Amino acid sequence: MDDSRRSAALLEAVLFLEPEALDEPALARASGLTPEQVTEGLAVLEARYREESAGVELSRIAGGLVLAPKPGPWEILKTRYGKKNEIRLSRAALETLSIIAYSQPITRGEIEAIRGASAEGMLRLLTEKNLIRETGKKDAPGKPMQYGTTKTFLQVFRLESIGDLPKLDEAEAERFGLQP
Repeated sequence: MDDSRRSAALLEAVLFLEPEALDEPALARASGLTPEQVTEGLAVLEARYREESAGVELSRIAGGLVLAPKPGPWEILKTRYGKKNEIRLSRAALETLSIIAYSQPITRGEIEAIRGASAEGMLRLLTEKNLIRETGKKDAPGKPMQYGTTKTFLQVFRLESIGDLPKLDEAEAERFGLQP
């Protein structure tokens, strides 16, 4: 077995055992490989998982890599295995979370102005589920608290970064107070 395949096997084992997404430097630390060996090993894994017979793929989530089921097998298995990672949210909670994700950092008052309804309960719920967090205070009268999404949000929605959110059409962007 050549060095890149040996590195790939080690990285695959690390990714299998780790519960959190790991970036390349963290993979190097966990495996004892050099950054170059990590790059080569990941290339081998990506090629292997591109094969039709592979049931998993390397996914970039929250700035790191995880082993995740491919969409085909996941559709079959999600009723059994999806529940442990699933976070059930009401329509109001999803609406509030969307506003925060697209407009962060954003204050409760700004959220309420967009929603047209109180956001206090939704902010508490989303904070308890670790999908949002307080990011600081706005430099405005009363110094209102601002909110933003968390790493857990990225993991739950399988996003590498907030920039991977679906693009809004013109009407949606206007609703969120964003430039289209």
